[in-house]
Amino acid sequence: MAAKPRLKVPKSAAAGEVITIKSLISHKMESGQRKDKKTGDLIPRKIINKFSCEFNGKPVFSCDIDPAISANPYLEFTARIDEAGTFKFTWVDDDGTVIEAEKDIALS
Repeated sequence: MAAKPRLKVPKSAAAGEVITIKSLISHKMESGQRKDKKTGDLIPRKIINKFSCEFNGKPVFSCDIDPAISANPYLEFTARIDEAGTFKFTWVDDDGTVIEAEKDIALS
């Protein structure tokens, strides 16, 4: 159900620099509280419930997501860069689907 995530990470940063990271993923984020217009049955809950970001295997940011978040969740956070490496982003859906993406950053 989820499309490829869109990520914005600088290509390079100076050692010790604090950078802004932005992520957006296409997802309906069905809360489980709406009814199907044709049948009147509740539409089952299906949301991305966890997000995490690691840099070179170390946690940078993580959060649990509740049904109140809008569709296509956008998350923005900062990280301090002390070395070149790879950011790994992970989204987990209610049904166990895991979406992963990576972005590299170099020292300038």
